[in-house]
Amino acid sequence: MTLPLIVGVDGSEACLLAVDWAADEATRRGLPLRLVYGCLWERYETDLPSTTLARPSERLPAEHIVASAAERAARRDPELKVTTDVVPAEAADALLREGNNAFALVTGARGRGQLQGLLLGSVGLAVAAGAHCPVIVVRGSPAALDGTHERILLGVGEPSADDEAVRFAFREAEVRGCTLDAVRAWRCPAQESTNHAALTARQGHRHEERASARLDEALRDTVAAYPGVRVRRTTVEGPARTVLVHRSAAADLVVVGARRRSGRFGLQLGRVNHTLLHHADCPVAVVPQWA
Repeated sequence: MTLPLIVGVDGSEACLLAVDWAADEATRRGLPLRLVYGCLWERYETDLPSTTLARPSERLPAEHIVASAAERAARRDPELKVTTDVVPAEAADALLREGNNAFALVTGARGRGQLQGLLLGSVGLAVAAGAHCPVIVVRGSPAALDGTHERILLGVGEPSADDEAVRFAFREAEVRGCTLDAVRAWRCPAQESTNHAALTARQGHRHEERASARLDEALRDTVAAYPGVRVRRTTVEGPARTVLVHRSAAADLVVVGARRRSGRFGLQLGRVNHTLLHHADCPVAVVPQWA
């Protein structure tokens, strides 16, 4: 059975951008698209807007929201198989349950909540932190959303800790026919720094070589499995979250892993992923790796 690409919809402008992105992604991968609205209220306002772009503060009937989103997806690809559902649950809870039978979950960067100062909505954050499947938060520049950079950015952590993220990034580069930019950041610990420039340079070179070796180790098996994917390996000195946010400006998607541990509660994201979800200049794919 082919698992669907599932999009959380709520009528916001960010959600509609996510629907556009997901429709294109489903077409590339040959997946069905499923649009899900999570809602607990029982009574809806009867006045419908004259346009499909709703203001974030409007409380629209759920059936109208999913129907409008389905029409929008069909305009992207009339051959795309689209289904919809209204789930009687809080949005994050509904999507997390749906994610147990999904290829991936897609959300907008912000929903219809009242906390407009937040860079990422609470639903997107909760889903990215707890889903059992990959989660893509659609954000970034118009160029990135349109896929004009023709580059997938992969943030590589420790070998074997990001295996699922590495495979996801390679598959994405393959279906898009674009370059995979695999990056590992490194830093020279402060206690190793000295006032002697030559010693500091040698220490930095040692850390860079170690980062390069770990990058090669993390990619080795997957490179062999995807010989047609063009890979550019890069090691960069600096904090990983800063390096990846900066390089996301030239990418169509940034892929990172998220280590999950059974029995642990709370957000299981990490500082790098949290920063990317709030500040990246392109969509962010968070791929869980279970311990």
